[in-house]
Amino acid sequence: MSKIIISCAITGSIHTPSMSPYLPVTAEEISRHAIDAADAGAAILHLHARDPDTGQPSASPAHFMAFLPRIKQMSDAVINISTGGSAVMTLEDRLAAPMVAEPEMCSLNMGTMNFALYPAADRISDWIYDWERPFLENSDDLVFKNTPRDIATILRELGQDRSARFEFECYDVGHLYMLRHFADRGLVEPPFFIQFVFGVLGGIGPDPENLAHMKRIADKLFGQDFALSVLAAGRNQIPFATMAAAMGGHVRVGLEDSLMISKGTLAQRNADQVAKIRRIVEDLGREVATPDEARAMLGLKGAEKTAI
Repeated sequence: MSKIIISCAITGSIHTPSMSPYLPVTAEEISRHAIDAADAGAAILHLHARDPDTGQPSASPAHFMAFLPRIKQMSDAVINISTGGSAVMTLEDRLAAPMVAEPEMCSLNMGTMNFALYPAADRISDWIYDWERPFLENSDDLVFKNTPRDIATILRELGQDRSARFEFECYDVGHLYMLRHFADRGLVEPPFFIQFVFGVLGGIGPDPENLAHMKRIADKLFGQDFALSVLAAGRNQIPFATMAAAMGGHVRVGLEDSLMISKGTLAQRNADQVAKIRRIVEDLGREVATPDEARAMLGLKGAEKTAI
């Protein structure tokens, strides 16, 4: 098997500060979590930003640039900036920071979908900020818009014009076919780094047979032209990452995807999740890829060609 790439999603836009006191919010917290995760073995750092005063997900380039240079200075990990942002942001907002930073990688959601977070609101009794509860509860009427026009815009603006490559986030089988469509149009070229996403209400469920099915369809559509990575939300994070590693794929962990380190125990650092999955994959006989090995595997342009 090839070396395994560990990605770490540092803070995300799904969880709120009331869910965990360990969720990084400020630039200092995000950069510290990211650097520690890289030191623990994460070759790719998947990054969102937060408003440091309110904890809200932010698309502000200023908020991103408050931590990106330090992460680049203190780590050789691949910086991967979200173009998903938050489902309540416009596409223009979501692209603002990566257009400025011109990172090596960006995430790209491959289809419009329901993105339902509202069940989480029932598990919280004490709220820190006024925005949190409505943010979660109103997701019962939320559409995460990623139309073919949106996807094409991202591929052109960041891929063709700024030489970024993508973490193609596929929340269901149809998203694989959408990626094949854009490959056939010539807007994206292999190798494709495809992130299977399980366990978001509105996407494919966290069932092992769904992982096997998604893998079969990806093999059919892309042959040898793709690298498979897997993330799963919540308690399914480590089990699905372990299955992906055993299948020869890559893995993603981090507080964006799960706040826990074990049943009933909050993770205090992203690095704790990275260290845990590293131990597991090495016990399975996989060797963890360095950032430069990940760059070579995925055909990235190099950190020196970014604007960070």
